[in-house]
Amino acid sequence: MRRRRTGAARRWAAVGGGVAVLLALPPLIGALPASDAGTPAADLRRAALDSTGVAFAGYAQAAGGLALPVGEQLTGVADLLSDRTTMRAWYRGPADWRVDVVSPTGETGVHADAGGTWTWDYVASAATRTADTALALPTAPDLLPSALGRRLLSEATDAELSRFGADRVAGRDALGLRVVPAEGSASVGRVDVWVDAASGLPLRVQVFGESGGEPAVDSSFLELDLTTPEVEVVDFAVPPAAEVRAGQDPQLLQAATRGTRDSTLVLPAALAGLGRRTIEGAPATVGVYGRGVTLLTVSALPGRASNGLRTALAGAPGAVVDDLGVRIAAGPLGLMLADGPDGAVLLTGTVTLDALAAAATELTGEAP
Repeated sequence: MRRRRTGAARRWAAVGGGVAVLLALPPLIGALPASDAGTPAADLRRAALDSTGVAFAGYAQAAGGLALPVGEQLTGVADLLSDRTTMRAWYRGPADWRVDVVSPTGETGVHADAGGTWTWDYVASAATRTADTALALPTAPDLLPSALGRRLLSEATDAELSRFGADRVAGRDALGLRVVPAEGSASVGRVDVWVDAASGLPLRVQVFGESGGEPAVDSSFLELDLTTPEVEVVDFAVPPAAEVRAGQDPQLLQAATRGTRDSTLVLPAALAGLGRRTIEGAPATVGVYGRGVTLLTVSALPGRASNGLRTALAGAPGAVVDDLGVRIAAGPLGLMLADGPDGAVLLTGTVTLDALAAAATELTGEAP
């Protein structure tokens, strides 16, 4: 958001003559208080979910405040949720977009089409093709305010929604929409989404833990242009000299798939009061429970994949180690490695440590 002008600066502009006023007008407009249109919460949510057809080009930053001691298995996710991610985005439609992640060492461009994504590493001159899959760990484009906002609003009920005023985001009027999850096992205290009053596009998203304080995730557009980007900007063609790589599932998901061969883990229809979701293509020993912003994922892990993770979790501040296994909370994100009858079971999600323990007890029959 643009820095607000002081009262003295506005008075100076008013007496500085016609030229000074004309020069000062655009930033002054950007600093004006936002207008709250009085749109009901349910209608604002509907507008946000319907904004998938709104084309734009923009510049955004996402800041994560989660310190995940997960070792090598989840280094990419840990970096994504603990650092600042700078993105340039061009969006033509749900399967026609480009997001460039800008870092001090270079840029990585992600180009989406109907079959998946191409990830272009400028420094390595490598193009990686990744098909759409039922299970995937989050990547930088998932933190774009438009995508993240729609995702977190997608399953909210009217009873979980409320309005909280308005603000200016990227120079546009943005209406505040709050989600407070109803599940008692939720570790997310609230989600605040600022929705563009004119287009319905989510412009800023903040996720807070139960205790409030600083947001665990804060993603916002800094600049936004609601025009359709040119096809040439979004499309991707593999350069002639580039190395072409095949996208692979993250290590933990690969391990979970291999673990189905030997594991006897049987996942019930509900865990810790959360119903199981249907995930097409997921291995039998991988389950996702809950809805909206309250989700729990369970997967069997062979010993070779769990040893390093167990050490990392046990050494984290506030780790709880008992007969069930080891569990930690990183802001609103909970992680647990439970000791199953024939191997380790990984539980992760936006649920409390008590909910993780309850789920592990239901799975293993052990009490802490």
